[in-house]
Amino acid sequence: MHRLARFALLWRTSTVRLTATFILIFGIFSILLLAFIGWQSSVSIQRQQTDDIEREVRVLQHIYTNQGVRALGFAVDRVSRAPGPGVYYLGDPSGIYLLGNVSDVPVEVLLTPGTYGFDYQRADALINTTDQLEGQDPPPSNSGYAVVRSVELSNGMRLVIGRDVVERRGFSAIIIQSFLFGVLGIIAFSIIAGGVTAQRVLRRIDTIRDTSTKIMLGNLSERVPVTKRNDEFDGLATNLNAMLDRIEQLLQGLKEVTDNVAHDLKTPLTRLRNQAETALRDGASDATRQQALETTIAESDRLIQTFNALLMIARAEAGAPSGALSDIDISTIVADVAELYGPVAEDEGIVVETAIAEDVHVHANRELIGQAMANLLENAVKYAKPVGEGHGRITVGLRQANGRVLIEVADNGPGIPGADRKRVIERFVRLEKSRSEAGSGLGLSLVSAVARLHGGNFRVEDNAPGARAVIDLPVA
Repeated sequence: MHRLARFALLWRTSTVRLTATFILIFGIFSILLLAFIGWQSSVSIQRQQTDDIEREVRVLQHIYTNQGVRALGFAVDRVSRAPGPGVYYLGDPSGIYLLGNVSDVPVEVLLTPGTYGFDYQRADALINTTDQLEGQDPPPSNSGYAVVRSVELSNGMRLVIGRDVVERRGFSAIIIQSFLFGVLGIIAFSIIAGGVTAQRVLRRIDTIRDTSTKIMLGNLSERVPVTKRNDEFDGLATNLNAMLDRIEQLLQGLKEVTDNVAHDLKTPLTRLRNQAETALRDGASDATRQQALETTIAESDRLIQTFNALLMIARAEAGAPSGALSDIDISTIVADVAELYGPVAEDEGIVVETAIAEDVHVHANRELIGQAMANLLENAVKYAKPVGEGHGRITVGLRQANGRVLIEVADNGPGIPGADRKRVIERFVRLEKSRSEAGSGLGLSLVSAVARLHGGNFRVEDNAPGARAVIDLPVA
């Protein structure tokens, strides 16, 4: 019962059904091919025998015409005594036997010239004589079935020449037997090969299914095994593992985002509550209440900015809607944003320098590129303050290299340690541990999401001193 259940389970799989279909197609094709080969072989042998009969008839008629009846008799007697499947009969005008290795021929064969088939009996005396002359053992039987050609000579004598087809039928039987064994062997081999192939495919599929089951049960570290065969299943397993790695990273990032959101929102919400509580105290002055309301509005604005940034990142990571991307002149956008932040940087004692190539086009969303540039310049203005003496300096650059468009915002501030350059792109990551300064830690995350949306990438490099933020985009 267990084996029957296992077979029923296997038969329900598309792999086994597909294998069975190919076996059926291969079996039918093999049967037809072998049948055609057998039929062609039998037809070729039959055609060869017919040609041999026609050739001997022409030869003996030629002998009779040119050399007479006596020469014909010698020729028939000679070929009759030779071993082989030949059947020969020479009779007088009334059909009475004169020479040959058969003495009994049906009447209709003698009366009407043509092609016939009949059972015959060899002449015993001729067979024995032939066996003695040739020094061979007599055949096991002196009967058979012959296909003959009957002709009437000009003097009325009857000449019958043919071939014994029992040997041909035996050969045909061998062909049929070989054909049947070949078909059975092909079917058996196909079933075995198909079963082995199906088992191998199902084993690989079961491995993937078992791995996915473990992952669904909560073990996110499980991965699909990859063999050394480097076949299509290994390619599928590699892609699945890459997808699982990405999912695990996203879930880990979601956990970190949740923790950071809870931490970053707890402080402003606590301040909001404290300000509201202060304003509601008995004896609170109008000035105190006014300040509490102003602080509440400011904290609310910070919360709204945080949520707006999260929504913008989510939209960028979800992909741009149809028609949101167009061919834009990014040189103009970068120059406009740099000019916009020039006065802000100047108020902080920071010089903004530009090196922007003209007439550079990309396929992008104008608003998202502008927001990403604004985030980079806000970060640069905040941190472009050199350690010790000296003036802060921000360099905004745009250039093309190797089919890519590079937007660079560099400063000469304290920079970012090498170990933190990838981490600062994550959401809510702030290198300022006390989190006392304004900000949500989402600015660079938005820049990275915008770069990925446009088929590019975002990275932070060392500017020696300071940091250099690079948005790498493909050319339109």
